[in-house]
Amino acid sequence: MDQTEQIAALRRMIGEASRAVVFTGAGISTESGIPDFRSPGGIWQQMRPIYYQDFVASAEARREAWRRRFAQDPTLRGAEPNRGHRAVARLVREGKVTAVITQNIDGLHQAGGVPDRQVIELHGNTTYATCLGCAERYEVEDLRAAFERDGDVHDCRACGGLIKTATISFGQQMPEVPMLRAAEAIQACDLCIVLGSSLVVYPAASFPETAKRRGAKLAIVNREETGLDAIADLVIHRGIGDVLGEAVGVN
Repeated sequence: MDQTEQIAALRRMIGEASRAVVFTGAGISTESGIPDFRSPGGIWQQMRPIYYQDFVASAEARREAWRRRFAQDPTLRGAEPNRGHRAVARLVREGKVTAVITQNIDGLHQAGGVPDRQVIELHGNTTYATCLGCAERYEVEDLRAAFERDGDVHDCRACGGLIKTATISFGQQMPEVPMLRAAEAIQACDLCIVLGSSLVVYPAASFPETAKRRGAKLAIVNREETGLDAIADLVIHRGIGDVLGEAVGVN
């Protein structure tokens, strides 16, 4: 199929669905200028990730983690939802999509108009922080001011626990509630649309596979090949914004 036929096929699949789920990875946010982690030239090729166990055990590792996080601020603050995010939000508003399951940590789905209650963040959110002990929430800007003043992020004012961005680090247990919510959404869906995920990070990548094996249609839009291309009903190796925007009528 050429691009026009592929987009028409995706449009038909969306039209026939009544309980679609969208599953997104880094590829949808790279179109907003946010670098990904795993591709050639990605963040993990430039610097070694800080494991959760090291963050908890080492004050130096925590300072380095916060230094890296604050260094990302200009990119995160400058990123805006793109055509792909807006197209997903339209599908949610129209009732076609019941949930957006995302591996991303940038909050761009919410910024693009998807209600927070319908976004399932498997790997957390880097736009705020929480205490590892009591889950007290902290705003990144407040922590940045303290870090610039004192050279460190202090412990939780409520319980004395360690404060960490609300993301899931390497070696950290996956969050129970989002994983359960994602499983429920996948079990109920009749279409799973994968946008910008290489589908190599497990257990998150198991959700689209489960949807297909339970009888749902599977559509994948990703510039590169994925591990599930062979079982998908539709595979489009093109930009997400152009493809989904055209399919749902969003500029």
